[in-house]
Amino acid sequence: MVNKTIVEGLRPYALGEKLRALRLRKSMGLVELGKHTGLSAAMLSKLECGKLFPTLPTLLRIALVFGVGLEYFFTDERKRHVVAIARKKERLRFPEKPGVGAIAYHFESLDFKATERKLNSFYVEFEPASPEKARPHQHPGVELLYLISGKLDLTIGSETFTLESGDAVYFDSRVRHSYHRAGKSPCTAVVVTA
Repeated sequence: MVNKTIVEGLRPYALGEKLRALRLRKSMGLVELGKHTGLSAAMLSKLECGKLFPTLPTLLRIALVFGVGLEYFFTDERKRHVVAIARKKERLRFPEKPGVGAIAYHFESLDFKATERKLNSFYVEFEPASPEKARPHQHPGVELLYLISGKLDLTIGSETFTLESGDAVYFDSRVRHSYHRAGKSPCTAVVVTA
């Protein structure tokens, strides 16, 4: 029987839940995990259900299988920022490039409060500008653009695509690309880069 103080002290870390989440993320059964760690499926099941707490060497064996460090298990979920809300009134609006005459778009970060960001997301308002003012750019990763309103010409490499409200495009953002608002009506989008 484990001391009540120890149980209460370890509960916030949810070791069993984290172990189970890692295992399921890899679509791995208890028996298969047991083969990798040298631990029995019964013991692993008790660890996942919180009926047993692992020793540090046992936890390290499991961590090595999943390629995580011990700190993964000892992050108190109550102190992690797993939810980050960016309220409209808190967001700041930035021009595409500061100090430039004709601005093709303004953007607001939608995830600036997230501490463990795996992607970047923006609300974008495209400004009326002549097509020749569109500045091609590129960045590592991929980009997803969902057009909320208006009409947008998106040039990727040497090809131009016209998007309308409700359209979405996913592309390799290492290829030079630029945006141009097509039409007079307001043009807005959500852009996600990873």
